[in-house]
Amino acid sequence: MIALLRGFAPSSRTQQRLLEILPGALTWFVLLVPVLTAFAIRLNDPGQLWILGVAAVVLDVYWLLRTGYTVRCVRRSQREMERTAAQDWWARCEAIEEALPAGHPRPTEIVHCALIPTYTERYEVLRATVDALASQNYPVQQRVCAVITRATDEGGIDNVNRLREEFEGRFRAFIHIRDPLLPGIVVGKSAAMAYGGPMLRRACDELGLDPSRTVVTDLDSDFRLHPEYFAYITAQFCEAGDRLTSIWQPVPVFLNNMWRVPAAVRVMATAATQWQMYLHQNPHRLVMFSSYSMSMDLLSDVGYWDSDVIPEDSRFFWKAFFRVGARLNVRPAFLPVLGDAPRARDYTSTHVSQYNQIKRWAWGATDIPYVTTRILRHPEIPWRLRARRFLQLIFNHLTWATLPLLLFFGGALPAFIDLDYSLSTAAFLIGLLTSGILTITLANTIRLIQVDRRMCPKPADWPWWRRRWADLQLFLYPIVGLALSVIPALEAQTRLMFGAYLEYRITEKE
Repeated sequence: MIALLRGFAPSSRTQQRLLEILPGALTWFVLLVPVLTAFAIRLNDPGQLWILGVAAVVLDVYWLLRTGYTVRCVRRSQREMERTAAQDWWARCEAIEEALPAGHPRPTEIVHCALIPTYTERYEVLRATVDALASQNYPVQQRVCAVITRATDEGGIDNVNRLREEFEGRFRAFIHIRDPLLPGIVVGKSAAMAYGGPMLRRACDELGLDPSRTVVTDLDSDFRLHPEYFAYITAQFCEAGDRLTSIWQPVPVFLNNMWRVPAAVRVMATAATQWQMYLHQNPHRLVMFSSYSMSMDLLSDVGYWDSDVIPEDSRFFWKAFFRVGARLNVRPAFLPVLGDAPRARDYTSTHVSQYNQIKRWAWGATDIPYVTTRILRHPEIPWRLRARRFLQLIFNHLTWATLPLLLFFGGALPAFIDLDYSLSTAAFLIGLLTSGILTITLANTIRLIQVDRRMCPKPADWPWWRRRWADLQLFLYPIVGLALSVIPALEAQTRLMFGAYLEYRITEKE
């Protein structure tokens, strides 16, 4: 803005850096303003520090209401997932085969392609993923498995060859894509998908598949689809009028190794799952995460994934949003896709791996510069929709790194600043009130424990006390979330602010 007022426009690189500074600068502004305000009030009139205490109470009340609403959404999603999983969806597909209106594709015409990028994944993990695809309640000739390995990954190539020998007869085609790691890419999942997407399209064309009747699933190499997933998506796809501009997002459940990871990692895995369940009740906020499905037609029209970014899922959403506009529909798929929580070679490395994974998720703050430079270039998209999605993007990353810190320390800040105030009646009453509100908020964990019990049953050989102890560990979330979610998000935004770009790191899993 200053440059424009002075009569010259900054270079594109300068604009990019200024926009990269924005998320971290805004976050640190929100964190520092209460501290600076507290010092200013203390120097002027310490008796007015109660104002900050009242602000903390208001924030706590907001968190109480938001938490209560989140719990209700999680429980609704759980019930919907249970109803969905209990149905025979291929029978449903057969029932609607002839009943669909003219112009709608028939379930027997829909081919599903799972695109799986892999690097350093153990054979046993990758085999379980492919076996889940081969075990789908869906016709063999209507499913395709495609695995991406690096051209130099000899171990990965050997794994794919072994899997092809075992499973090739259970798919219409078993495709192996070898990624040469072209120059200029940011090595990681997005780059692998950027190369693998067009290669899959070429292979599907050679098979004679219609892109408008081919569904592509971006599938992490440790994620196992529910047996009804292909049939469920097919039924939804055939009945939807906007099928070619829709993306289906299942619920990621980190259950595969849930009871073999440390408590802190288990708590984070549960929180991540329940957050996605909340979003499934608020599809206007839903953005793709980890694994999702769409038509080959939409994938090709959007231009596949980007090869120079780390957050492939959210970036693809924004590419699709600016390409398709208001017609884009991210649909909640009420079936679980089972993944692994981080589990490395030892206790410490497991927590480091969890920290780095969430830091990589938080690197999605790089979407803010990307969206900011494009949000005004698409007047064909209603401005209300653009504004809502843009503000949600900023709000999500801002509250991720700031809200828990303000809740933890906001109420106690005036007492830290001024000892005399900490001994006052106002400080006592405000402290009592904030403690009570946060305690009631934490009590919502009991309801989430009930959800967790049904979704993630404990091992049958565990004694009763170990089962209850595992339940109680969910109360650790305020502390664990601060260490393994808030701090990595704050680091990611701060690194972006100073141009210390993140490198993609494979999350260590067993």
